[in-house]
Amino acid sequence: MIVLVPVYRPGDRLPRLVDDVAAALPAAHVLVVDDGSGPAAAGVLAAARDRGATVLRRRVNRGKGIVLKTGFRYVTGHHPGRDVVCVDADGQHLIPDVVRVADRMRDTGAPALGVRRFDGEVPLRSRFGNAMTRAAFRVATGRHVRDTQTGLRAYPAGLLGWLGTVPGERFEYEMNVLLFAARAGLPIAQVPIATRYQAGNSSSHFSSLADSARIYRPLVRFAAERLLAPERRADEAAEVTSSRPRPATRTP
Repeated sequence: MIVLVPVYRPGDRLPRLVDDVAAALPAAHVLVVDDGSGPAAAGVLAAARDRGATVLRRRVNRGKGIVLKTGFRYVTGHHPGRDVVCVDADGQHLIPDVVRVADRMRDTGAPALGVRRFDGEVPLRSRFGNAMTRAAFRVATGRHVRDTQTGLRAYPAGLLGWLGTVPGERFEYEMNVLLFAARAGLPIAQVPIATRYQAGNSSSHFSSLADSARIYRPLVRFAAERLLAPERRADEAAEVTSSRPRPATRTP
């Protein structure tokens, strides 16, 4: 298994994350993809590399979608046949939850999401935003996904090529993955995980206005297409279903 960590201006939690993954998943390999953080990030990225991670660096900041697709291509080329679990580097994801989401993906052969519980000490912006997006996603697709913006996601190896075809460069890419999966009829497993925010979610690089617009734009477009082009959905579902991976064996 490959643990893919997209980063931009990472903090000192990143080396600890590499250590924690190695302790909990000794057969896994950590792949860090940096989104043009510049010279200031050299030290923390070198520390991650020293702990055994592979570190790829993009020279220009392009967005989380580009970084994730860079990682998927790298895994396909250098570690073919290995599943991928995506983990944010900001300390939100507990290692036991990472393991549980990866196990659910392996057991089902389907993409698995770590869905956060939006209760307790959750910033109001995050609580309200997720509720709105969850409701809009259900209206647009008819599917109930409890956390459309989670960064903890596991994907079987057989879907990595398909993931590279999903459009999107920034935060909207993760929404597009869910929308395209819904349109193709792919099952989506969901695993409840702990919700942990660092200092009011101050480490997030999500821009409330610009990135929210990017996320809602494909939702609106998808809802319109769903009403106007049912035959297109049927064709895409058949295409993806034909290449859908079977549940994987527990090969690291």
